[in-house]
Amino acid sequence: MPKVRVHNVTISLDGFMAGPNQRLDAPFGDGVGWGDELHRWFVSASEDLAAGKGGTDVEFFVRGDQNIGATIMGRNMFGPQRGPWEDESWQGWWGENPPYHHDVFVHTHHPRPDLAMAGGTTFRFTDEPPQTVLQRAFDAADGKDVRIGGGAATIRQYLRAGLIDELHLVIAPMLIGRGERLLDDLGGGIDGYRVSELVGSANVTHAVLVRR
Repeated sequence: MPKVRVHNVTISLDGFMAGPNQRLDAPFGDGVGWGDELHRWFVSASEDLAAGKGGTDVEFFVRGDQNIGATIMGRNMFGPQRGPWEDESWQGWWGENPPYHHDVFVHTHHPRPDLAMAGGTTFRFTDEPPQTVLQRAFDAADGKDVRIGGGAATIRQYLRAGLIDELHLVIAPMLIGRGERLLDDLGGGIDGYRVSELVGSANVTHAVLVRR
């Protein structure tokens, strides 16, 4: 049976997924840059994979794309704009050929027309509730799993609704102190999960949570 999965989501030791004031020139907020302590493992794993190297980080990195047929993300992960779209020229952080190659459902209070990109990625903007979006994603995935891509608020929304089957967290050895924490205010949404894997590498610790 297809699953709902979260992969390669990196948090600091104090539980933050991003710093404050996320914006165009600082997608992860103040004090958190791409390739710094928080995401260095991810960049290194992608480079090692391209070079034909293996290792713990590469193994977990690769898992994130296996058997994924559709992705769900929040507006903040798609881009830095907030509120009504000033225009629809923004097409995401990933260039003309995003790395998804399938349908990507973007939660937003301000829907816009579907955006078809090179390589088979189509961004579909929706203000529907999580359960409805998830069903649409399963239909698009055609028997494969659905990935919840982020950001933190979107993952929390699906956790609170009890819709995630597998959650892969990567814990980086750094402190951020303020910003957006991943596992706050979940209430009973975290009940029923257990840690199925806890594996350390030279760079980070990988934790996989699954339903009991």
